Amino acid sequence: MALDLSLKALVKLAEENARSVIPDGSRKINGKYIQSHLLSRLEAVHEKLKEQIKDVDAAQSKEVSLFWCGMAESVQVMGTFDGWSQGEHLSPEYTASFATFSTTLMLRPGEFPTVGEGLMKNNLLIVE
Repeated sequence: MALDLSLKALVKLAEENARSVIPDGSRKINGKYIQSHLLSRLEAVHEKLKEQIKDVDAAQSKEVSLFWCGMAESVQVMGTFDGWSQGEHLSPEYTASFATFSTTLMLRPGEFPTVGEGLMKNNLLIVE
């Protein structure tokens, strides 16, 4: 965000410069002094940067809790979050009739479709 702050400072300086007394002989582009063009360009770049920052913020990972209840010795979750490689083991908590397996993952927003059938069917998880 240092770039955003630097750009804000430049926009403020350009605003001050554009409002100040224009020296004799200052150059014009399409009838506007270069100080005004500088301000317009900096404002446009700043708006683009704010949009990109918003897009980056939207793609930030979020903490997501997962759990599965049933009878099993171990439960593991795999997915695109780790390139379908090692997966994450869920921690069990046993009761008299079943166990609850849980974990917390850092996941980026997105939607993953279900694939497979029967025992090989994967669950859909939407991170918003």
